[in-house]
Amino acid sequence: MDASESKYIEKSGYLSKLAPEKELAFREADGHLETEFGGEVEWLRCVREEFPKFIPFLTQRCGLKFRGWSLEIEAGACWLSAELSKLPEVEEILATDFSPKLLKELAPRVFHMLDAQAAKISRMPADFHRLELPDETFDFVVCSAVLHHAADMPTALKEARRVLKPGGQFAAIREPVWPLIKFRSRSKTQRRLIEAGVNERLYTLAEYRRFFAEAGFELRTVSVNLARGLKYWFNEAVNGLTHARYAFIALKKAEP
Repeated sequence: MDASESKYIEKSGYLSKLAPEKELAFREADGHLETEFGGEVEWLRCVREEFPKFIPFLTQRCGLKFRGWSLEIEAGACWLSAELSKLPEVEEILATDFSPKLLKELAPRVFHMLDAQAAKISRMPADFHRLELPDETFDFVVCSAVLHHAADMPTALKEARRVLKPGGQFAAIREPVWPLIKFRSRSKTQRRLIEAGVNERLYTLAEYRRFFAEAGFELRTVSVNLARGLKYWFNEAVNGLTHARYAFIALKKAEP
């Protein structure tokens, strides 16, 4: 392997009893991008144009100073790890996912598209309900559109807290949150995912706060608004009402 490439770590027997077998099968299927994004063209657009906006949001709006060792749970094609790798103070990233196929096949494509510092990134199959990783290892744990897929969210959050160092932070983005004005039907994408067997749950902001508290985190929520101009101010006015977009920034407090 070239020194500039990402390392893949083989792993077996990593799935816990909570791992959703139908979701793993869906993620490994050839048509999953069609179901989740409406096709590869839209997925590519999101990877190139939309997703890279989140690191500036997390660093500038949320005040996160990424450094040291980071873990991404349910990384999928690893776009978030790719973006983190470009930050100079980030030393190493471990990107994990239920699906070896996504880590092996899609992630290298994304690293190339996003000009990732791929040598910083290791990829390994893992189950975020039961991370087979040492306690207090990482400075940051991150995820994108992951927690609402958990069979047991408090368990997943406790695992994230366990592997964080004291004073470490957990950042969760792109979680669907029920707004105050709840529409009768879910989005077309959510309906397609449910029909495919994906554990696609929706929680209120209050429920997320309860889950983080149960896991022992100190949580702050930040409204997510990546728009510009008039749309920015419109989104600010109605966030939480007709739609709800938040980043969850959780701290593992150091023991006194």
